[in-house]
Amino acid sequence: MTTPNDPHGRPPVVDLATWQAARDELLVREKAHTREGDALAAARRRLPMVEFDATAEVVGPDGPVPFVELFQGRAELVVYKHMWHDGAPHQGQCEGCTTIAWHIKDAVYLNARGVSYAVLTTGSWDEVAPYVEFMGYTEPWYSVRGLAAPIGDPMGHLTCYLRDGDRTFLTYDTTGRGNEPFNPSLGLLDRTPYGRGEKWEDKPATWPEGQPACWSWRSDADGNATWGPTSRPVPQWTRPGATPVDTLGRFDH
Repeated sequence: MTTPNDPHGRPPVVDLATWQAARDELLVREKAHTREGDALAAARRRLPMVEFDATAEVVGPDGPVPFVELFQGRAELVVYKHMWHDGAPHQGQCEGCTTIAWHIKDAVYLNARGVSYAVLTTGSWDEVAPYVEFMGYTEPWYSVRGLAAPIGDPMGHLTCYLRDGDRTFLTYDTTGRGNEPFNPSLGLLDRTPYGRGEKWEDKPATWPEGQPACWSWRSDADGNATWGPTSRPVPQWTRPGATPVDTLGRFDH
């Protein structure tokens, strides 16, 4: 129900038994969705793979290293390919990639299952290194500048690799909404009454209209979603020195 001073719709109010019946009905669909997800994961495990040059050099904090070293002796590797804007200051880097990278601060469970994790980007290391320090990222980053797929471009992808001794293989790659497992905040928002607050979502007519997709990746100093020259990627506001700015510092605006 809404009032003139309350623009937000509300779910109908019912007793607990009625709510439980509706919840149980939805649970049937949720379980089917889970089983289909399991089936898709099984199909991913059966994809073929592509061998590539394990000695191709990427650049990290210790200088150039062969790609195979990113496995850290483990058999599998998951990477996120972070987009990069050359010459842009921290607040001018990719909002979505910043948000995704911020969600993985410790890969200890992956490591325990024989999987290493790293972030790859096409930025030159002399630009990437201060950004990584500013953001406080604890997982390894590497510049893959000048390298083609399956190591380098395209960016904005979740990519998985397998190692067999000194040989390396591409096993999986996705982008767009396929990257959502990197951002568990979206999954939690999907379970709330108002969801992500984006226009594309199917919602009751009385719900807030919603904003363009990804509207919340940038905000002002007060936490208001803002896409403009005085905004920053949301995770940056927790960093020391993350103050309002006058320009995004890229594309001459």
